[in-house]
Amino acid sequence: MNKTYFLAYPAVFQLSRYRNFPVVEASWSMLHNERPYLCNFLGTVYENSSRQALMNILKQDGNDKLCWVSAREQWQPQETNESLKNYQDALLQSDLTLCPVGVNTECYRIYEACSYGSIPVVEDVMTAGICGNASVYPSAPLQLLKSMDAPFIFIKNWNELPAVLEKEKTLILQEKVQRRKMLLHWYQHFKTELKMRFTNVLESSFLMNNKG
Repeated sequence: MNKTYFLAYPAVFQLSRYRNFPVVEASWSMLHNERPYLCNFLGTVYENSSRQALMNILKQDGNDKLCWVSAREQWQPQETNESLKNYQDALLQSDLTLCPVGVNTECYRIYEACSYGSIPVVEDVMTAGICGNASVYPSAPLQLLKSMDAPFIFIKNWNELPAVLEKEKTLILQEKVQRRKMLLHWYQHFKTELKMRFTNVLESSFLMNNKG
């Protein structure tokens, strides 16, 4: 089976099963309203991780005051109703969603941000997790997203973030609205295309097994 499609499928299509994340319908206000926060990050911060570096960088320039930031020290597999609502509100009210690596490079946060029209800022580095082997698949975790021209911001180091945020501050609302529309359109196309590819891979595999 084609590992590129197989690995990407669960992260996109199991959102509703993971932490009870809802299916989000785009609204006029989601597309057109001014969002009060420049960016958001709600998540676990592991010691000596790039997430810790991210928090320090946000504080240096005072950008943590312009972003919705809520860090915790211990990972929680299930969200409470309150924490899930806070997370959804943060996505809806932020222009950018910061997506640092965790155990793996790719994470649900990327696709959850897309659902709300919040541009993912993705840390583009390989981790030691199970979502790819750098010696075999050099860009495995994000390969499919890049091949389909995901309208994300990819960065190699969080030291690049201040420049990203400074540029963000210069954008007018009309530019942000167009960008949200483009992101939501791309995301819908991405899901449709991925379903089709995944189905084709399954059918091909099924036919090959039957011939065997």
